Amino acid sequence: MQTILGAGGIIGNELARILPTYTKTVRLAGRNPKPVLGDEDLVKCDLTDIETTMTAVENSDVVYLTAGLKYDYEVWKDTWPKIMTNAINACKRHRAKLVFFDNVYLYGRVDGWMNESTPVNPVSRKGEIRAKIAEQLLKEAASGNIKALIARSADFYGPGADSSVAKILVFDKLLNNKRASWLGNDETFHSFTYTPDAAKSTARLGNTPDAYNQVWHLPTHRNALTGAEFIEYSAGLVNADPDYRVIKKWMAKLAGIFDPLVKETVEMMYQYEYDYLFDSTKFETAFFKPVSYEDGIAGCLGK
Repeated sequence: MQTILGAGGIIGNELARILPTYTKTVRLAGRNPKPVLGDEDLVKCDLTDIETTMTAVENSDVVYLTAGLKYDYEVWKDTWPKIMTNAINACKRHRAKLVFFDNVYLYGRVDGWMNESTPVNPVSRKGEIRAKIAEQLLKEAASGNIKALIARSADFYGPGADSSVAKILVFDKLLNNKRASWLGNDETFHSFTYTPDAAKSTARLGNTPDAYNQVWHLPTHRNALTGAEFIEYSAGLVNADPDYRVIKKWMAKLAGIFDPLVKETVEMMYQYEYDYLFDSTKFETAFFKPVSYEDGIAGCLGK
């Protein structure tokens, strides 16, 4: 049996569709788990509670931690350390392997390509939290206390990524004949990981014994686009006006006075102000290549 802790999110749902390729039983664990294919084992679980986390992990061979939290620093500061500690302890107790689905916040601003050897240098409060929990997991793995791996992704785009920048600011706007937007700087390059690729590769890693006790960048096409190119290509597919506006950091700060979610994004704006380049050569060499941006964007727009 393989278990998804924090089921119900973008990657959790995609994983639930893929894991039957590798296991007879898929367990979905979360506060209110709902079936994806219809035959999963559903377990109610509060990941901040060790007892329900233990129950969720029991009898599992591989556990995928894909939890998503409210985008709020105070929530992250209080909750992420508890979740990681409980997941580690539950997997140690039940001798399950742990796959942590991670992001790139811990790298901070990187001049050049991000890869698995990029130094940890967070420049945001959220990045500091992600750095601590990633370090905690890797130390446990290095000590031989648990078999674990980190599957790290760039920003999302693709089916189910309803809260992504690409969908909210570009795809939805163009499909509704509205003016698209971009964050920070429309002339910098920005890598995006296609959600089906992210889930497919995470499942593959979880079921590859030699992949454990290391970090993997999930397959992300190397030909990253600038914001201007991303919008222009998307607009062309749906015959929409390619005109757009750029949301600068000062604008986000101003809007954040009235919108708590926008306020939380301000410290992450550096990811759009400078080149954000994600290298997945290690994974691609060992397993498979990612979907191209042309095909991925076309899929998002129903083309």
